[in-house]
Amino acid sequence: MIFKSIRSSIAALTSIAITLACAAVIAVSVSVYEELYLDSVKRDLDGLSSNLANDLLPIISIDEPDSISMTTALLRLDRYDNVKFAAILDDKLQALQLYGGKALTSREEMDNKLLASNVTQLTPGVQVKNAELIAFKHIGEASLPQGYLLVVNDAGTPLMQSKLTLLQRVLPLAVLIIAIGIFVSAWQNYKMLSPLKKLAELARRIKQTNDYSIKLEIDGKREVKDLSDEISSMMSTIDSEANRNKAYTEQLTEQRQLMEHMANYDSLTGLPNRPNFLSIARATLQNAKLTKSNSLLLYCDLDGFKGVNDIHGHEVGDKLLIEVSQRLKQKVRANDYVSRLGGDEFLILLVNPLEKTTLNEFAKDVVDAISEPFNINGWEVQISISIGISCAEQSDFDVDRLIANADIAMYRSKLNGKNTFAVFEQGMMSANKRRLDIANAIVSALKLDEFSLHYQAKVNTNEEVIGFEALIRWHSQELGFISPLEFISIAEQSGRIGLITHWVINKVSEDLASLQEAYGSDIVVALNLSANDLKEPGLFAIIHDAFTRHGVTPEAVEFEVTESAFLENFDYANQFFDQLTHLGCSIALDDFGTGYSSLSYLTKIRLNTLKIDKQFIDGIGVSERTTLITKTIVEMAKNLNLKVCAEGVETEAQKDFLVDIQCEQMQGYLFAKPKPLSELLPKHAA
Repeated sequence: MIFKSIRSSIAALTSIAITLACAAVIAVSVSVYEELYLDSVKRDLDGLSSNLANDLLPIISIDEPDSISMTTALLRLDRYDNVKFAAILDDKLQALQLYGGKALTSREEMDNKLLASNVTQLTPGVQVKNAELIAFKHIGEASLPQGYLLVVNDAGTPLMQSKLTLLQRVLPLAVLIIAIGIFVSAWQNYKMLSPLKKLAELARRIKQTNDYSIKLEIDGKREVKDLSDEISSMMSTIDSEANRNKAYTEQLTEQRQLMEHMANYDSLTGLPNRPNFLSIARATLQNAKLTKSNSLLLYCDLDGFKGVNDIHGHEVGDKLLIEVSQRLKQKVRANDYVSRLGGDEFLILLVNPLEKTTLNEFAKDVVDAISEPFNINGWEVQISISIGISCAEQSDFDVDRLIANADIAMYRSKLNGKNTFAVFEQGMMSANKRRLDIANAIVSALKLDEFSLHYQAKVNTNEEVIGFEALIRWHSQELGFISPLEFISIAEQSGRIGLITHWVINKVSEDLASLQEAYGSDIVVALNLSANDLKEPGLFAIIHDAFTRHGVTPEAVEFEVTESAFLENFDYANQFFDQLTHLGCSIALDDFGTGYSSLSYLTKIRLNTLKIDKQFIDGIGVSERTTLITKTIVEMAKNLNLKVCAEGVETEAQKDFLVDIQCEQMQGYLFAKPKPLSELLPKHAA
């Protein structure tokens, strides 16, 4: 009886031991699996939110962020099933755009979640809270963010589904093993003591080591052998899952390392990108401040790079950037840094200071190196570089001021004719401030109607008025008269030239009827387009709308574009001018002979008129060579069935020569200065 009781107790204990061993293995497996899963999805969300925040920077940096662009960016989250919602916040943590994901049940839930997330208490990064993964990222620099990105993922539901999948694969085997163990233990208690002891030891080792590859070898009768085989099968399954998770984790690690490299280095040139460079520069400036040294920064901008892209294609442009980066790296010292800021802009950080003479020699050496022709895909490509230089001491060891000062100096080198360098001086700040004031005043000037149009007459060989060129003028209430030579370039650089062009198009369309009434319906009014205008997708629609509203005959309007602007945007310009030509407008190539001067382009573009630049007209009768070139241009244009207009005619001698070579259109102070519309119309009409 006692023996039976002992046997029963042993059988019960044996059954319990088998059950506990299987449960321990399953529990450890689920725990490890849960940790691996959460770690992997946190990394995925971290990379996804970081990339999305970088892509949102140019969208929300403007004064009025485009909701369509923000929505388009957030719609990239549609491919992820576990996203509950996302929000783009401004720098004051106010929601700019919301997005509801596939894991969201209702709009009300999204509003409640946004309130519950309490963004003011969130720290940048990815965290787990209430069965949710919350990613909170800066948009832009952490020290001066343009906004924030909040992405909330459902972590509980997919984790539970994943654990259920694992349990569904393991539990059948576990149940089978427990059943076999209970059955076998009831009949062979004594013989099972040794195998059960081994099983207990195995469970202990697995719990301590998480090693599911341990082999189980137990000798005994058939039942014990079957039990051993089933446990080995279960452990093999668990080991297979663990190895699969390990491989997945290694893959995620490789992807994380790749994403870290992509986040810190330019994918094209391999140079440190802007965020990485800023981090390096801050550490360098802190050390320079402590050691009282004076690091230097060179802000480099390529001259004519857009023309390379438009003429030779982006493949050649990309290879050119790679070659430029290699030449720049060859010029710096071992402890200096070269970074690609973006586009065709590069930064060079000279950690240790240079004497003024040595610095000038270094900058000139860089300019000369980039001026050497590049051989790209069999093309000989030649560009130049403009460099601005600033020093740490003068920038108070602040990275942002260091870059801003170098940028100001670079702009000065552009004004000095490009292909050169300039060192920052405090006097440049006032000029830069005026540029900023002018750029910021453009929008308000349009609203206050501070711009006006003057029209300069064009005459034929009989000095009869056959048309006008519309020339914009600006008299600011705050800044006074601002020359077009000054504000046009600033408007182009600040992205506001399109607003001015739209105003000119509408104003010319409005004034055209009065000019035609006073000078005849055959006159043609010309207006100028910039290089930026040629790339604006909606400009043709604006022109067409203005013509329709004011009843303009397209044949009465001519659009002028400089030779360099046309060839820098060759593909865009051709498509745009095809539309204008089909509408009925004429096209004039302004400043001919001062740009690329590649005559082969005249056979590939739609033109009606060539305008000879004033510098050639000034040379008539003064330079034999210039006089011959002017005559050649007129003869060539006639052979190509193009009209010719000479601008800048100021003397009778110039006029007589142009009439003699049959230049049918002339423009200049000899005939008329630019005048407002009121002075051009008869008194009763005005």
